[in-house]
Amino acid sequence: MSQSYNTVLQVRFGHVDPAGIVYFPRIYDYLHDVFEELWEKHVGQRYYHLLLERKIGFPLVHSEVDFRSPMRFGDRPVVSVTCFKLGRSSLGLRYVFRLADRVCVDARQVTSCVNLERMEPIEIPPQYRERFEDILETT
Repeated sequence: MSQSYNTVLQVRFGHVDPAGIVYFPRIYDYLHDVFEELWEKHVGQRYYHLLLERKIGFPLVHSEVDFRSPMRFGDRPVVSVTCFKLGRSSLGLRYVFRLADRVCVDARQVTSCVNLERMEPIEIPPQYRERFEDILETT
C-alpha cells in the first residue's frame, strides 16, 4: 500500500448550491487548494514561490473527476493525495475525498512542469521528484 498526503477540508455555507450540496465547480477550487497545500506541507516549497521566484509552474493538462456522493454544508471530508504518474515533466495526482467510509470525489489530474518564461516543458527538479516518489502509488 502506498503512502498518501492527507488533509481535511471544510465545506462552508458559500460552497453549496440551492440543492444544499457542494456546487460542482467548487470541487476544482478544492483540488487546487489541496494541490497548493501539498506543495507547501509535503514538498516543502510554497507554490507561490515556485511560480514567482523559480519561474516554474505545473499547469493542468488533463482532469478526470468522478462525483460519487454529495458533500453538504458543515462536512469535513478527508482528502488523500497520491501520485499515479511521475514522468520526466508530467505529474499525475489522484485526490480522493472521503466522509467516514464513503468516497465522495475521486479525481485524477495531470500537470506538466514548465518554465513559465518560455512556457515549455522542463524536467521536474530532483528535489521535488523525490517528494512525489514518497506518495507514488504502488501496484
